[in-house]
Amino acid sequence: MSIDSVTSSTRQAMDKAVDFFASELRGIRTGRASTGLVENLRVDYYGNATPLKQMATLAAPQADLIVIKPFDPSSIKDIEKAIKSSDLSMAPHSDGKMIRLTVPPLSGERRNQLVGQVKHLAEQARISLRNIRRDSIKELEELEDAKLITEDELEKGKKEMDNITKDYTAKIDSMLKAKSDEITKD
Repeated sequence: MSIDSVTSSTRQAMDKAVDFFASELRGIRTGRASTGLVENLRVDYYGNATPLKQMATLAAPQADLIVIKPFDPSSIKDIEKAIKSSDLSMAPHSDGKMIRLTVPPLSGERRNQLVGQVKHLAEQARISLRNIRRDSIKELEELEDAKLITEDELEKGKKEMDNITKDYTAKIDSMLKAKSDEITKD
């Protein structure tokens, strides 16, 4: 194993952490309707917890409406039950073929709560990045202990890990700012 392979695996792991953060952000509500709010909602469908996006066509035709059209109309009751038991605070309206979710406007207090939730998720993502950095540096130190790299290469590798971590932290910070701005604007 070399410094390049450690660097490559570090970048891959950090990419996954940033992608996970991005998927978590899609589930956070803003002032507009978005299918991201419900697509990963788990529905008890024939005994299996199935993501809603695998069971239905999702659309947001208006800024305040989400339309859910199940592939199997008999699953409407299960989908309604999952929506009601979720933390979405929305009441589903069904006509037997599709479900409509009206997205109410956010209050100022709720917007502040959501921004706090986004900041918490961002901090969790930053912690993941720091843990990946720590593990990568540990790998480099093990390579140096095994005399596979020199002390100078170890220091160079540590600096590289720090720079990679700064880059990915900056990505998370920019995603945090964009989502916070999206939540707070009217």
